[in-house]
Amino acid sequence: MSEMELTADVLVVGAGPTGLLLAGDLATAGLRVTVLEKRAAESNLTRAFAVHARTLEQLDARGLADELIATGRPLGSLRLFGRLRIELGNLPTRFPFVLITPQSNTERLLQERALKAGAVLVRGAEVTGLRQDAEGVSLTVREGGSTVVHRARYAVGADGVHSSVRDLLGIPFPGESVVNSVMLADVRVDREPDEAVTVGATEAGFAFMAPFGDGWYRVIAWDRERQRPDGEPVDMAELTELVRTVFGEDFGLRDARWTSRFHSDERQVPTYRSGRVFLAGDAAHCHSPAGGQGMNTGLQDAANLGWKLAAAVRGWAPDALLDTYQTERHPVGRAVLRSSGALVRVALAQNTPARALRSAVSTVAEHLGPVAALGAKQVSGIGISYPAPKGSHPLVGRRLPDLRLAVDAPGDPSRLYEALRAGKAVLISNDELSVADSWADRVVTAAPADPHGKLRDTVLLVRPDGYAAWAGVDPTRGELRTALNQWLGRPAD
Repeated sequence: MSEMELTADVLVVGAGPTGLLLAGDLATAGLRVTVLEKRAAESNLTRAFAVHARTLEQLDARGLADELIATGRPLGSLRLFGRLRIELGNLPTRFPFVLITPQSNTERLLQERALKAGAVLVRGAEVTGLRQDAEGVSLTVREGGSTVVHRARYAVGADGVHSSVRDLLGIPFPGESVVNSVMLADVRVDREPDEAVTVGATEAGFAFMAPFGDGWYRVIAWDRERQRPDGEPVDMAELTELVRTVFGEDFGLRDARWTSRFHSDERQVPTYRSGRVFLAGDAAHCHSPAGGQGMNTGLQDAANLGWKLAAAVRGWAPDALLDTYQTERHPVGRAVLRSSGALVRVALAQNTPARALRSAVSTVAEHLGPVAALGAKQVSGIGISYPAPKGSHPLVGRRLPDLRLAVDAPGDPSRLYEALRAGKAVLISNDELSVADSWADRVVTAAPADPHGKLRDTVLLVRPDGYAAWAGVDPTRGELRTALNQWLGRPAD
């Protein structure tokens, strides 16, 4: 066994979607990033298929949305069970739909971006030890037959439900199993379902079918009467029978290339930060699969944390900026856990009153527009906001739409999410913007496309993750400098 020490600014443990988006953001910001992945090879296991609107906005801010959309199928509504359908077509976004594409496509694009930006990916790297001090974090890693010590200013555990980082920190992961003995299978079909995502629930159990796009389908199913240990093989005859019972036909399921069982948990850590180490994605929270929010929530964690870590490493992060990761993202994880858990419990209702409730929920959501609209905003992530100080402008803490920007020269961004691709904050104002020159390494300046529109008298500072950091109506230069100091630290000069 040999031992050596390597250096990075940030160590990211886990090369799933959360870890890869975070690594790409940090590397794009010029940081030295090493991603440690326990799997020796890329996995062909895809759990997630739904990419929601807010995630597509974040990918658009990284120049990836259009390429990912080309790999999948946009759906204007998402059926959860029975008649309960979330209509997405009226969402206030460039992406009023849910994109159905295997998680592997999202991972591929995020990995390509991270590596192109300079991140280092080490596969077959198992984290076995963690030590942190006032200056940084050291991770002991088993790589092949050697033990390597990686050291960095910060570390992030994005290593999934069975997170080694979380265990080494001693952070509890309280919660419970929601569904046991869920069957997974990748199959061919003789008859394609009418809908891209086919979901159903009856007294017998539930079933879900989604296409990979290459002729293969992922089937996820749960049989109420046949609960088996996770390690027991999936019987294709049993799976086919359940699919037929739930959907009224079995679509000619055949030629399974892979099967497995798993159990779905609802869990969340009490804290997303321990000193210089952070948890993100499934390492911090895991949910039932209802609504397809798990991967999307993890990607939003990464988008929230990345720019804050970059600011901290560069030395201009305002005091306690890193603590806002906990105050902003922990409540979101808790809300998603509750909403997805409620959906799956209603879908799996056993007794007559519970089934009646399921029917009532479907009917109410189907006929009450405001209820349905709220549900669409929450499931899609568009409706998520962050806490704002008392007395703040109404926009502060809110997710911003893709505002049109004035174009003064060729190559200037014409939309907010194009401007965010620089990985910096964006200052939008009709007035003279020279006050921001001292922060040019941290902020992009732009004017609204319509100088007489809603923002005509408002100066808006947009965070790198697309949320409003600060806004003011006709602020003085001194007030604007104060806001820039608060959010971007003191200028370099």
